[in-house]
Order: sequence, then C-alpha cells, then structure tokens
Amino acid sequence: MNDRLDAQLAFLSEADKLKQVLRASRLHDDTRFENSAEHSWHIMLYALVLAEHAADEINIDRVLKMLLLHDIVEIDAGDNPIHGSVDVVAQERAEQEAADRLFGLLPVDQAGMFRALWEEFEAAQTPDAVFAKSIDRIQTPVSNLANGGRSWRDYGVTLDKLDARVGVPVRRGAPGLWAWILPKLTKFFS
Repeated sequence: MNDRLDAQLAFLSEADKLKQVLRASRLHDDTRFENSAEHSWHIMLYALVLAEHAADEINIDRVLKMLLLHDIVEIDAGDNPIHGSVDVVAQERAEQEAADRLFGLLPVDQAGMFRALWEEFEAAQTPDAVFAKSIDRIQTPVSNLANGGRSWRDYGVTLDKLDARVGVPVRRGAPGLWAWILPKLTKFFS
C-alpha cells in the first residue's frame, strides 16, 4: 500500500508543475497568459456545461478524464501553440517521451488507464475523444473574442487559418458550437 501511495503522490507532485507551463493564449481580461493547469480546468468546465452540444452520444466522465490528462505532457514537452510554427515530428516524440515518464510514475494499472485515455484523446477517433478535442479547440477563440484577439494578432491568424485549425475539429465534435461562434469570428476578422 505504501509503494502505491508513494507512486501516486509522486505523480501528483509532478503534475503540480503544469501550473508553471504558460500557454500562448491569454485570459479573457487580457491581464496575463493562461497556464496549462488553468486551461485543463477551464475546458473541463466547458465540456461539462456544453456536453448537450456533442455531435454524438458521449460519456461525459470519460471526456472529463481525457481533458484533465490531455496536456500533462506539457510539463516536459512544453506548450505547442496551435497557430505557432513547430516541428511536428519532434513535438510528437517529445510528447511521447513525456507520457512515458509521467504516466510511468503511477502504479501500473493507473499508468495504463491514464495513458490509454491520453492516446485516445490524441487520436480523436472515438465520439468521446472527438468531442473532447472540439472543446479543447473552442475555448481559445472564445477567450480571444473576449480579450480583443490578442493571441490572434501575435500569431498573424486569419479566419481561414482559424477555420482550418479550429473549425474542422469543432465541427466534427460540436457543430452547433462552430455555427454559434462563426458569425462572431467573421465579424471580428472583417
């Protein structure tokens, strides 16, 4: 029992470092950058509130677990801004190595379960993962609309670029959310 608790608490202690990972997106009030732990909490709340807008039937408990775990690898691999320039192969390798290390801190049963949820989110093939991915994508445009598009300006984002990188996954998992936000985005970028 002590070995199990030692492993679980080692993972939880390491997870605290997610609070130090700053994202490229800013808070709604534009006072500072959001950290990855705040992002994970906020999109879990988004999913809980907006679950009724999922394109398919989902298991919200699984969706929430995916969203809780989806950015844990950023502790080692850093944040990968959706509109930034990144070596995708190197980033994927860094995230896989981070997943090995971080989930490897846990007892074997939890490590396997958490890693499987993380991989399912990354693959975005199941209804739960497709919805989780759409929620992960919709939060930042909502924040950008609230703060005057700060990170969009910083990254030279256009409506076409936003549609390709954000609209596609949101339409897959929550088409009503994209239909709701698109007129607001069109107005902002016009």
